Amino acid sequence: MAKSQASSKPVSASAAHPIVSSAHLVSPQSAEMSEFEFGLIVSGNAFHRWIVHCMSAAGLKDLTALDVLVLHHVTHRARDKRLSDIAFIMNVEDTHLINYALKKLQGLGVVTSTKNGKEVTYGPTEAGKAYVARYREIRETCLIHALKADDSLNRDIGQLARLLRVLSGIYDQAARSAASL
Repeated sequence: MAKSQASSKPVSASAAHPIVSSAHLVSPQSAEMSEFEFGLIVSGNAFHRWIVHCMSAAGLKDLTALDVLVLHHVTHRARDKRLSDIAFIMNVEDTHLINYALKKLQGLGVVTSTKNGKEVTYGPTEAGKAYVARYREIRETCLIHALKADDSLNRDIGQLARLLRVLSGIYDQAARSAASL
């Protein structure tokens, strides 16, 4: 650890030189936020790459990350869902993106729609459920087993998940504030 010239407190290497993607945005009030945002970018892209490859390994190829996430959400809790509910839960403002994914998944025969009056709901087909089950098996083998190496990692992941939910609210509020400028 290096000592800061301004104080006698030790300064970590990352505090002295934060790892960021946009140095011009680093705030003296919170370099940590810039580090977090870079980590979010890198981990978000890695997560998207992972879910696409995992679903491809399960046998459902040529899907985008959003397609995979929509299929998982449509399968979630074995209840059919409306387009607006899927978009709301996934925090996707542009419902046409969800609608496009649903149409693509319907074309592949893994999602079905049901019309009740004016309301349309979506659910997985038996083929969709089978792909999701295979995805889960691959996830267990390739991802979850890797977590067994360090038991404390699961606790950290749980805390990180709670923090991400809090930060998503802060980002949403900041977006509303910016939209009002």
